[in-house]
Amino acid sequence: MPGFVLRAALVCGIGVLPVSTVTAQQKIPDFSEDSTVGWLAASNEYISMQTGPHPVQPDPAHPYIQNGFRGRQPTLRVADLDNPILLPWVKEALARVNERVLSGAPAFPPQVRCWPLGVPAFLLYTAQPVYIVQRPAEVLLIWQSDQMVRHIHLTDRHSDNPKPSWFGESIGHYEGGDTLVVDTIGLNTRTFVDNYRTPHTDKMHVIERYRLTNAETRIEVTVTVEDPGAFTRPWSAKQNYRRIEVGPMQESTCIEGNFNYFNLDLDPLPTAAKADF
Repeated sequence: MPGFVLRAALVCGIGVLPVSTVTAQQKIPDFSEDSTVGWLAASNEYISMQTGPHPVQPDPAHPYIQNGFRGRQPTLRVADLDNPILLPWVKEALARVNERVLSGAPAFPPQVRCWPLGVPAFLLYTAQPVYIVQRPAEVLLIWQSDQMVRHIHLTDRHSDNPKPSWFGESIGHYEGGDTLVVDTIGLNTRTFVDNYRTPHTDKMHVIERYRLTNAETRIEVTVTVEDPGAFTRPWSAKQNYRRIEVGPMQESTCIEGNFNYFNLDLDPLPTAAKADF
């Protein structure tokens, strides 16, 4: 496989094999096809389900307006604190963020300063495509911006005591010839659930279902989040990706040239505590 996807795979210590080599008996969805195919997320907000509890959404009194939207003045996100899924401590944390935003201070999502968004907020990356590498024992989701990588191990059980990490421990399996089901636990508490900075605990459990649709030009993702330490009940939402063919993954860095103009009190950039080698 040409291009940066191969280099990223080799850096991760793996090889790349065609999807057809996974098994001769099982039909599985082909999310990758070749190194020129990426997937671009449609929204940096979760898409609510028609029924049931929904994720955090904008405060109706302070709607979120993206930059360049129909010539209107853009605004930062203010969370609706009346959402019944929120436990008191989560509501208090969001109230502090709301107060910061309404005071005129910045409250950008952490990836603006090169921090991983974690799971399920990985679904909310929209600026650059995600590349998917499928192997017999593993699926990689690689976001082109800064080459952040999620590893999904194709197995039926989690390890006994997964060490908390940015993307947690993800296991997965294929269903119905068009769907990849991903089960994630072991997430650290340094990430947020969404771009409103909704916190969570290390007990959060996330199920994602990636399904090919529309003649395999779209991926519909349904995500279910359960965290009894942060939410009163499980909730579900969606994200849509569209297939794009822009060539092999490009090398992209985040920290280089990431400046804090005007001293806006932004999140500090990630800094290694020790050298890698």
